Amino acid sequence: MTKEIIIGFLIGIFTALLGSYLFITFFTTFDISQGFQMIREYGYLGKIITIGTLLDLGVFAILLKRNKEYMARGVILAVIVLAISTLVI
Repeated sequence: MTKEIIIGFLIGIFTALLGSYLFITFFTTFDISQGFQMIREYGYLGKIITIGTLLDLGVFAILLKRNKEYMARGVILAVIVLAISTLVI
């Protein structure tokens, strides 16, 4: 039970990072390191992380469909942690 929540949490964090990477790659003209620095300078880092968490919605739905409720809870926990971190950033 606890192991599945931790796995779901890690999946949620990784998926959010992947979503942020894909957004920077496809919707900006910068490469990843240059885009990351520009986004930090302009103060958009929290917004990009929030956009990245949209992929977590799909992961959450897939986990629920496969009856992995505890992993889905871990994904929700990751989204909550990312939301709080964007408030701090």
